[in-house]
Amino acid sequence: MSAADTIAVDPHSVAPPERSLAMRVAGTAVCVIVPLAIGLLPFPIEANTQLALAITSFMILAWMTNIMDYAAAGLVGCALYWATGVVEPEVAFEGFANDTTWFVLGAILLGLIATKSGLPQRIGARIMTAVGSSYSMILLGLIVTDFALTFVVPTGAGRLVIMATIGLGIIKLFDAPANSNIARGIFLIITYTAAIFDKMIIAGAGAITARGAIRDYGGVDISWSTWFMAFLPCALLTVIAAWKITLWLFPPEIKGLDEKRMQQLREEMKVNIPWTPKTIRAALIVLGAITVWMTDQFHDIDASLVAFGASMVALLPFVGVMDIEDIKKTNLMPFFFVGAALSMSAVLRETGGLELLTNTVFSGLEPLLSNDVVAVPVLYWGAFLYHFFLASELSMLATSLPILMGVAKQHMLDPQWIGLVWSFAAGGKLFVYQSAVLVVGYSYGFFRHTDMIKLGAALTIFEFFALALTVAFWWPIIGL
Repeated sequence: MSAADTIAVDPHSVAPPERSLAMRVAGTAVCVIVPLAIGLLPFPIEANTQLALAITSFMILAWMTNIMDYAAAGLVGCALYWATGVVEPEVAFEGFANDTTWFVLGAILLGLIATKSGLPQRIGARIMTAVGSSYSMILLGLIVTDFALTFVVPTGAGRLVIMATIGLGIIKLFDAPANSNIARGIFLIITYTAAIFDKMIIAGAGAITARGAIRDYGGVDISWSTWFMAFLPCALLTVIAAWKITLWLFPPEIKGLDEKRMQQLREEMKVNIPWTPKTIRAALIVLGAITVWMTDQFHDIDASLVAFGASMVALLPFVGVMDIEDIKKTNLMPFFFVGAALSMSAVLRETGGLELLTNTVFSGLEPLLSNDVVAVPVLYWGAFLYHFFLASELSMLATSLPILMGVAKQHMLDPQWIGLVWSFAAGGKLFVYQSAVLVVGYSYGFFRHTDMIKLGAALTIFEFFALALTVAFWWPIIGL
């Protein structure tokens, strides 16, 4: 194993845990019966709005029950909007003309470009060979590496595969069995932090989707640097908390590596990707995109354009960092899912369904959201509970944020403030099914569902207090 061999497993080829036939049949029945009931019962609303809500309920229930791929369920819903005449095709598929969808595609391709450049491997090697030989410091090095790679590999699943390769080598050097605390601790924390850091930086599809919804429905365009600064204290606190909590829950059987094995680790971490004109061009594209993102307070270049534009530059003749074969091998399901979810919101807005949901689902919530002290726990734990029902964080954010932004605008509340808190709360998880990244980590077989619940509960509680302190003391300083 070397740090160069980072794409040994395709993170998108890992299937969700198999469900029983009875569960699949029950899920399918719910996805048919409930939409039919909404569409046929005599509700006192316009027929077009009622039909739009019926199709929307199918999409949401399909996402909740996971009876089919999230992207496939979304595309079926878009096709039904069009086929039934609820809206014109340009509205039924409006999400695919939204720059948020293309931001997701650009982020996926930038992760591929970064891997080709060798930057993630070099960052990992530099950190992991500098932290020392004790298990405690190696674990801290893994968490710091995971956070650092969020900047250059803006996709949680891709980043996890890179981290997993490093983790496998470390477990081997410790001679740790698969069920040992060392193995469980390493894979749990690299999996969980790969998912949670995506919410603190506009890197993963969840944060990108949330930013787009806050802009489109809240009327506030949040820059990359503003989002980064808003959650910087939470990110730094999470690094320390994740380290200490993992050591507490899963104390290592072996305290550290001897000098011989530490030398083996240095050998394992050597990067076999040489600096060539091609890898240098790839690194410059990635670093250029990051630089433009981090300085966006000085210019008006949209982060979506930067991500997609940079990935297109990589395809140009005489640049040649990517080719069409790379595109064919790339999993594009997140792109189609986000496009379909945004199309759903556009249809609800066009048919009046969004206004109806705003006035019913979140009715009476305004007094709780008008006070910052009360609003933080209401939003955080409300999003945490809502996430149980819409397993995918993408579907959770795409379906809830447009409604929540409507409430904010209707009652003259700050949509940016509310949207940031709600989006951050999507990071708290207890169960593997709640994130594709967690499913990928679980598929390696080093931890159990109960292990995830223990670590997830501890970190979710900690993240709440970290967010509350950040909102109370840091946000006023930076003008949020």
